[in-house]
Amino acid sequence: MKRLILQTYLLFLCITFVSNSQNKQGDLNNTQNLEWLISSMINEKFDDIQVSGKPKIVSSPYGDAVYFNGVEDAFFLERLPIESMEEFTIEMIFNPSIDGDFEQRVVHLGEVSGDRMLLEIRAIDGNWYFDGFAASGENKLALIDEKLIHPLGKWYHVAFVVAKDSLSTYVNGKLELTEPFSFRPIETGQSSVGVRLNKRSWFKGNIYKIKISSKKLRPYDFMTFKL
Repeated sequence: MKRLILQTYLLFLCITFVSNSQNKQGDLNNTQNLEWLISSMINEKFDDIQVSGKPKIVSSPYGDAVYFNGVEDAFFLERLPIESMEEFTIEMIFNPSIDGDFEQRVVHLGEVSGDRMLLEIRAIDGNWYFDGFAASGENKLALIDEKLIHPLGKWYHVAFVVAKDSLSTYVNGKLELTEPFSFRPIETGQSSVGVRLNKRSWFKGNIYKIKISSKKLRPYDFMTFKL
């Protein structure tokens, strides 16, 4: 009798372990996270990354970053990390220069003029303000407010949260703008860092890291960032 009880208990433990392992694996498969340490695009060779100009590695409080000169420096990637995602969050740690152009496209994912999303800034009078843009089918929306300014020449964390029914932007973990939006997954396109895909509106400044998560994140889930 005792032997039967022991065998039953061991079988229960085995089933529980397998079940938990499958659940954890399923969670990992359902949540896709991608981190681009921008300096690795220079240090490592990738067949699907085209380098424009001569972006340079520079030091930052967080590690090696990359400086973009605002004229010709950029990376073009033959990949679309947000492909088929129903919602996602893109974060970036960057430092915009004090003497860049007014309109700057920092990250572009998707098509050149079709379904796409962009992280953009506007620079004016020593300050900048955020622009998170998304185009999905017939729907287009830019989250931008020229009153929400920040000094140029400093490090910042920005986040653009794209959900099924809304868009939201954050700077240093603080919500800036949120609007209703009907989003459908982007299925085709490529990626660029440092300029728009059609090589217009170049970014001038430093970028340390970009992270893309396949879900709607809250500020407490954002990348660690110290001012």
